[in-house]
Amino acid sequence: MKAGKIVMFVVGVLLSMLGLALLAAAGVLGWGYFVQRDDGWFTGPTERYRTDSSALVSERIDLVFDDTPTGFGAEDFGRLRLRAASEDPGRPVFVGIGPQREVDAFLSGVAHAELTDVRFEPFRAEYREIPGDDPARVPGDEDFWAASAAGPGTQELRWDFQEGVWSIVVMNADATPGVAVDLQAGAQFPFLGPLALWLLVGGLVLLVIGVPLLVLGAVGLGRHGPPSAHAPPPSAVAPGTYPVMLRGDPDAPSRGLWLVKWLLAIPHYIVLFFLAIAHFVTTIVAGFAILFTGRYPRALFDFNVGVMRWWWRVGFYTYAALGTDRYPPFTLHRTDYPADFDVPYPERLSRGLVLVKWWLLAIPHYLVLGVLVGGGATATSDNWDDAVWIYSWSLLGILVLVAAIALLFTARYPSGLFDLVVGINRWRFRVWAYAALLRDEYPPFRLDQGPRELHEYAPAAGPRDDLSPGPGRTQIPLSKEQYGDATSGEQARPGEGR
Repeated sequence: MKAGKIVMFVVGVLLSMLGLALLAAAGVLGWGYFVQRDDGWFTGPTERYRTDSSALVSERIDLVFDDTPTGFGAEDFGRLRLRAASEDPGRPVFVGIGPQREVDAFLSGVAHAELTDVRFEPFRAEYREIPGDDPARVPGDEDFWAASAAGPGTQELRWDFQEGVWSIVVMNADATPGVAVDLQAGAQFPFLGPLALWLLVGGLVLLVIGVPLLVLGAVGLGRHGPPSAHAPPPSAVAPGTYPVMLRGDPDAPSRGLWLVKWLLAIPHYIVLFFLAIAHFVTTIVAGFAILFTGRYPRALFDFNVGVMRWWWRVGFYTYAALGTDRYPPFTLHRTDYPADFDVPYPERLSRGLVLVKWWLLAIPHYLVLGVLVGGGATATSDNWDDAVWIYSWSLLGILVLVAAIALLFTARYPSGLFDLVVGINRWRFRVWAYAALLRDEYPPFRLDQGPRELHEYAPAAGPRDDLSPGPGRTQIPLSKEQYGDATSGEQARPGEGR
């Protein structure tokens, strides 16, 4: 691989990644600007707040900006709206916002409650009670309020953001203790529209520059690979077998190296992060090519298969299989590594299927794989702070954990367990290949267990893969201690344990 192609690829990935992030941010802000609720206001739910003291006070609101080259200040943020109604419809309510220093002086010596935390769904308000013996003064008689509203029924306060430190105060209009009000807060941000537009333009510019660099780099990395010496020729694919090859030969994993493989594989994870982004972008580009031409660009096809091959090698080394201690190579191309992946190149692909197979047609497989390789976490409460998280493991994760424990204590990888682990990975990669538009053949709903594909054993005219068993040949000799009950020089026949 030439250094120039690698540089072009990395720069393209970075620009594309940043461009996609800006487009996502522009979409969120644009939605917020054009779909704001309540006549252009972001509003929260109306909830009841109460205290036995004379006033409810917010925590300090800091709108202080240092001098910046952009000149963006608090007044550029937008507006605040507060709606308040007393629990008793006939009782006048007061709501105001003023400088924190003046509010503190106004309530000095007066018993009041400071609102410290508010949580919704379900609603819960937390207060800090501040004691005092002095009677409260009537808030409407004060002149320091930046904005205020008072009277019976629902009162509405609107205030343009201003620089400073502010506090919001809610009281009975006659300053008597025992405040119980229904409050709703809202805000309006007119700057969201222009900001979303700038982010949209910036994201498109970065994608216009980054995607071609990424694609050209991927083409350069995927082209001119070594010949697939380890793959069976097309004639060796037996009828009825799926045209995606995944191989994983057990290769004497040690007792305890799996404990640190997460650390050893970090360089691969970093590279795979960039490759995953490139795989996503090039799959979209290939999808448009298939839609208009019916062909998957060969260089992009080789690149995307190479990315999947790299993922499988790292997964086989780490926690998708723990099948070997041999460190994976840093290459997209095929090697003599114990794990391999390949997809025969299709000369023609359906133009119509490209629109539906990666999401609609693959849904049944996604549901199955959600159990086999999914897992995740579920919260028992909508409040993040109070939630009890329940974590679930995938079947593959449980099987690999059992294999790791078996290796640690017995230095043996049970053969039946290994076959099942590779079979689950084979199903996963078949569906991935289908969703990545690499083939039109629908993946089968079955676990083809074992280290190698069935078609690798099938007799065929012409040259035979030098790693495939034939008459009088075995697969890869393994010791009994390293691969369950298999004896050296003997392996399961095709179809056994499947």
